[in-house]
Amino acid sequence: MPGWRQVWFQLHWLVGITGGTLLMVIGLSGALLSFREECLDLLNPGVRQVAPRAEPVLAPAQVAAAVARVHGARRISTMMVYAEPGAATRVIFAPLPGQRRGESIYVDPYSGAAQTLRGHEAFEWIEALHRWLLLPRETGDPVTGTLALLLIGMAASGLYLRWPRRALSWRTWLTFDPALRGRPFLWNLHAVLGTWVLPLYLVLAGTGLYWSFDIVRDSLESWAGRPPRAAMNHAAAKPAAKGADMPAGMAHATGTATLALAWDSFLGKAPDWRMASLRISEKAAQPIQISWLGAAAPHEQARNRMSVLAASGTITQDKRYADLNVRDRFLTTFYPLHMGTYFGLPGRLAMMLAGLAMPLFGITGWMLYLGRRKLKRAARAERALLADTATATASPAPAGATAATTLLAYASQSGSAERLALRSAAALRQAGAAATVQSLDRLAPSDLLGYARVLLVASSFGEGEPPDGTRRFARLLKQADAASLSGLRFGLLALGDRHYSDFCGFGRALDQRLRALGAKQLFPAIEVDDGDAVALQRWSHSLAQLCGVDKLTGIAPGTNDGAADDAGKHANGSADDANHAGAWQTWQLVERTLLNPGSQGGPLYEVVLDGAGANWQAGALLEVLPRNPDGAVAAWLRQSGLDGHASVRLGSAVCSLHEALARSILPAPAVATSLASAAQASSASAVPTSSASAVPTSSASVAPTSSAQACADQLRPLAPRSYSLASLPQDGGLQLLVRQESHPGGLGLGSGWLTAHAPLDAPIQARLQANPGFAPAEADGPAIFIGNGSGFAGLRAHLRARALAGRRRNWLLFGEREQAYDSICADEIAQWQAAGLLPRLDLVFSRDGARREYVQDRLRGAADELRGWIADGAMVYVCGSLQGMAGGVDAALVEILGADALDDLAAAGRYRRDVY
Repeated sequence: MPGWRQVWFQLHWLVGITGGTLLMVIGLSGALLSFREECLDLLNPGVRQVAPRAEPVLAPAQVAAAVARVHGARRISTMMVYAEPGAATRVIFAPLPGQRRGESIYVDPYSGAAQTLRGHEAFEWIEALHRWLLLPRETGDPVTGTLALLLIGMAASGLYLRWPRRALSWRTWLTFDPALRGRPFLWNLHAVLGTWVLPLYLVLAGTGLYWSFDIVRDSLESWAGRPPRAAMNHAAAKPAAKGADMPAGMAHATGTATLALAWDSFLGKAPDWRMASLRISEKAAQPIQISWLGAAAPHEQARNRMSVLAASGTITQDKRYADLNVRDRFLTTFYPLHMGTYFGLPGRLAMMLAGLAMPLFGITGWMLYLGRRKLKRAARAERALLADTATATASPAPAGATAATTLLAYASQSGSAERLALRSAAALRQAGAAATVQSLDRLAPSDLLGYARVLLVASSFGEGEPPDGTRRFARLLKQADAASLSGLRFGLLALGDRHYSDFCGFGRALDQRLRALGAKQLFPAIEVDDGDAVALQRWSHSLAQLCGVDKLTGIAPGTNDGAADDAGKHANGSADDANHAGAWQTWQLVERTLLNPGSQGGPLYEVVLDGAGANWQAGALLEVLPRNPDGAVAAWLRQSGLDGHASVRLGSAVCSLHEALARSILPAPAVATSLASAAQASSASAVPTSSASAVPTSSASVAPTSSAQACADQLRPLAPRSYSLASLPQDGGLQLLVRQESHPGGLGLGSGWLTAHAPLDAPIQARLQANPGFAPAEADGPAIFIGNGSGFAGLRAHLRARALAGRRRNWLLFGEREQAYDSICADEIAQWQAAGLLPRLDLVFSRDGARREYVQDRLRGAADELRGWIADGAMVYVCGSLQGMAGGVDAALVEILGADALDDLAAAGRYRRDVY
């Protein structure tokens, strides 16, 4: 059975591709009608509006006389008079036989000259197209009414399909990303623009229903207390008790006199009129109906109504708009809302743009639909190809489907192991092997026995520990009975980085424990050092041998794959994958602020990069390529005797030796000395021997350059440094909190570059990196944020995101040294608290007070409240130093909740850490 979302999706595109074309016609014609009067004025200058003069304007009776002089005895049915200086009076004649509407002319309010409008008939045609699609009115009304219902359905289904996880964030709803391309661009344009115009379409469609269906109109008018239209039409059609049709010969004289009396009576009762429409009855004894707008009328349908006896000027009815009930006044807003005039010029522009946007939805909808069909066809073809390949190459399968399947199980903190597992499974499937992918977070050790073979991709976290989500599996594996996995055949790919002491700690422990429980290796465990391409090729080759093929493709995308998930770079590893890390970019260092002057701890800086065009979510990381300070590079060059300006090739790029050294690990002093000696020897050997006094040839100047290249060939690039982002894209910049580290040899390389050596406005090479292990939760529940020092960066980004989303139940526990010097971001925290976004706040300053207290101590003191938050579904986010704070918090949580419960929290994704 399809889910609700699929049902809504099918309805959305079905209505869009069927009724969408007609809705485009209605939208475009409505856009043209939005400024009908202005368009007619452009075509007919000096007709509807003449230059005001210092002379009295013609009264309606005088206008009627002027018209009669030209048009004879033609009966005037309606006259529209305007108080605005220079506005012409519109005269509408009674329709001739066969006409639906009578002819209109405009009369100069000073001279009485009459003119017709060019283009009026064209706009009449456009209006008929808009309202009835050029069908007879009895047929066109229900057709356009049905289209209005379809538009409401598309708006509702589109809203449902687009509903974001952070529904209270206006940026999520209304922000368009121009950097997108292809289908994402089309979808984003369709969805975001649709959100902007959705209220307008609901107004247009809802008011359109009022005119399209009699049942809707009659029901609303009955609700408003108006008499039934059938009764009104019957009363209007009933002949007058006295009087008769006005003889043609008397029409002019009598009409002029009665108009004068009626107009004088009207002016006596309505001195503040702005527009008056006089409806002149065909019967001499019937009153003249005057519908008029006051100077302060809220919209053009807020009309007052007056009936005046033609013969005597007696007012028989004076009904004011202000006396109408609220429901009746509400009905009068339908037309100005539909046209946008209710909100003046901005409203008219908005409705026009909404009409013009209708074809855009149709076009993008069709493009998405056709693109989706194309992708489906390609997917079906690919599945058919894979099925044929599997049939041709796969060996006969055992009876059980699962028993013939290879399980790719991964343990990942930042997503690198997961991506390698997915790529490996895809490669196996292409080779004809059945493969499935699962996270160890969701498995128990006994689950592994149900598969023909298990291939494990395991990252390490912290000091050789399992990733947070895999702690439960690791605990169950440790508790498993001996020989309980004797039927398991497994292969292992362990990810790590040899820069750190416990290289591939969890992967090695996993391999040893599985073998201790009786599992058999399919091949020796493969260890990957920082995405080593050679190791990944060995993994690919091992899987190919399992499948009985020569080669698998698509597993190792290339060198520097970023597979290392081990402790050190950020304790979450690094990920150089197109899906999780962006390309290296150059951003400008625009701001650097010391947050804790006078602190006993290391200086803590807020560093801001311009971040133009960047997009990320809370919890993300920024990888920064540091540089050696210019002074250190100059000192090394002096010791080596090499020319820093010499051009060298570094990888595929050409740069100066000074630039190459700035971006690389500086060789040891002994290397510099040997290079200097080599440069001198090379210079001496380049001097010609034919003459002792000969000037060195050009070859003599090449020797130092050759040594410079020899130096460049030995350089190793500086490793990037990862920092938690302390901001969101809406903040306008990439904000970091960087602790300046000091060592005997000087400042730390990364922190020193960002906090001291890089001048303001300097270009900083960096890239965004997703951090799935610390990403925001999808659930809209409470959250507990725990951290210390520069770890406030990751917490701040999350709290800002929750503030934008209106998620108010947050608990912050944050530790620093002294309140007087280390109250970083205190104003922002106070604002959150004042806004009700931090119902619980614990700021712990370890150096204040007689006894040192840390966040883990405060956590233990609030154990009962912590259990209550966890029971309510709270997420726990920890960001800060691994040694001390994160380890202490982890121990405290084990004491309060129990080790099993904490492992279950991690496996469920409710315990997320970003520690270093």
